[in-house]
Amino acid sequence: MNTQLLLACWAMMTFMVLVPGPDWAYIIASGLRDRSIVPALSGILIGYLAAVAAVAVGVGAAVAAMPWVLSGLTLAAAAYLAYLGIRVLIEPPGVVAGAAPGGGAETRPWLRLVQGAGVSGLNPKGLLVLVVLLPQFTDAAGAWPIPVQLAVLGLIFVGSCALVYFVVGMGARTVLRARPSAMRLVSRISGAAMVVLAVVLVVEQLSHLLG
Repeated sequence: MNTQLLLACWAMMTFMVLVPGPDWAYIIASGLRDRSIVPALSGILIGYLAAVAAVAVGVGAAVAAMPWVLSGLTLAAAAYLAYLGIRVLIEPPGVVAGAAPGGGAETRPWLRLVQGAGVSGLNPKGLLVLVVLLPQFTDAAGAWPIPVQLAVLGLIFVGSCALVYFVVGMGARTVLRARPSAMRLVSRISGAAMVVLAVVLVVEQLSHLLG
């Protein structure tokens, strides 16, 4: 695959991962209340790996072959992101109340793993990345088949998730426990980022439709 295309895709996916959503909320809660974030993080990654496999075997390739479907999904994604961004800017969430170390019974690791897989598997943001964004970075004329390209791009996304969420979960143990107000600042920044990304997606699709 084209190196510049891979870098562009990685930058866009990393930006999406950096926008807080359900994954962030879950991994932060795990960092605040659990002895280890590994089960929760592993569950999130398993959920995304399952989604990547589903996209690579057909869903993503089908979307890539139908530009009008891709345009519709992209515009819907932009509307959803704008809604989330505005909502966060109006009422930024705070840190989960009562989440202190040793503040409750330790949840079994396997349950945290299952919960994490459910959070990521049903996360609209992750589905937007895998179904809407990834096909835009595939090359029909490339040496690799579209499913292989989607699998590689999906694994890059999962790798970005692993890095970012590990830092977020560990950071929750230090920064957010000591300064809950930091979460509100992060939330406001993420809200603005979601709105900006929504505008970028709309402008990009309009340029394709009018070009």
